[in-house]
Amino acid sequence: MNNKFKNKILLVTGGTGSFGNAVLQKFLKLGLKEIRVFSRDEKKQDDMRKFYNNKKLKFYIGDVRDSQSVDDVMKNVDYVFHAAALKQVPSCEFYPLEAVNTNIIGANNVVNAGIQNKVKKIIFLSTDKAVYPINAMGMSKALMEKLIISKSRNLNNKDTILCATRYGNVMASRGSVIPLFFEQLKKFNYITITNPKMTRFLMSLEESVELVLHAFEKGKNGEIFVYKSPATTIENLAKAIIKLSKINGKIKYIGTRHGEKLYESLVSQEEFFNTVDNKKFYKIAPDNRNLDYDKFFSKGISKVFRESYNSHNTQQLNVKEVIKKIRSLKSFDYKKYV
Repeated sequence: MNNKFKNKILLVTGGTGSFGNAVLQKFLKLGLKEIRVFSRDEKKQDDMRKFYNNKKLKFYIGDVRDSQSVDDVMKNVDYVFHAAALKQVPSCEFYPLEAVNTNIIGANNVVNAGIQNKVKKIIFLSTDKAVYPINAMGMSKALMEKLIISKSRNLNNKDTILCATRYGNVMASRGSVIPLFFEQLKKFNYITITNPKMTRFLMSLEESVELVLHAFEKGKNGEIFVYKSPATTIENLAKAIIKLSKINGKIKYIGTRHGEKLYESLVSQEEFFNTVDNKKFYKIAPDNRNLDYDKFFSKGISKVFRESYNSHNTQQLNVKEVIKKIRSLKSFDYKKYV
């Protein structure tokens, strides 16, 4: 892996977010010649510049929605990790066109600029909400995945490689529920949850970075990679945080929010036909059939559907196990809330 990146240039779009930051910390150790951080947030870029104080880091102000700024930052780049996105479900529900512009049009700009500039590989960040999507955020990410697969059909693995990583909830990342629960408890002495039986995958930032590295190492055109993650109920998560905080708080039930599902899926039933189990990971191969449906109808293959891989049927963590998982997080210090 180190030789792959040695003296190469990496671009991280959305590099000032928590996910971009986590990836950055890992890649700074891999012998890269230069890492370009591309985002709209000049304040966070300035904070990062001062925090890291590393000559390998170069900062670029721009927006993935603007094809010219994406093309400009892509010059001489070898690898791209595309993390720029609108990822908050409620905000995407109220502003769906903004989700389209960033998550689909923005991704298309990255694809086109990458191919034009002969980038070796681009890894796109996707989400479990792209599987059986019911909200604007998930729908926009699902279409981003379809876009990647569509574009990759015209490429071979000697050209630019386009593949994706699909995540569940990344614990304690910006906008995630864990810091919110701790803050609620400290301020109001209670935690608000929607449906107590709602389950979500639990994945650390470190595990998410491991998935990115795996995709960079193994990914071929059109493939989507999934990290096998445990899950828990929202109620168990709230109880774990109450125990960790040592505050005698309560749980209030407020009902399901806009665009929420009872459980999330990382691999659909249909995708399992093209999925390879690689121990810690699933690799979903693209469906590269053409539009000659008659051929596939007359020469079909009988396959048995299996259940989707979702947050209800993966390993379920109890309260004690959730506490252990939160304590193990290197990127989040829960003790500051105690």
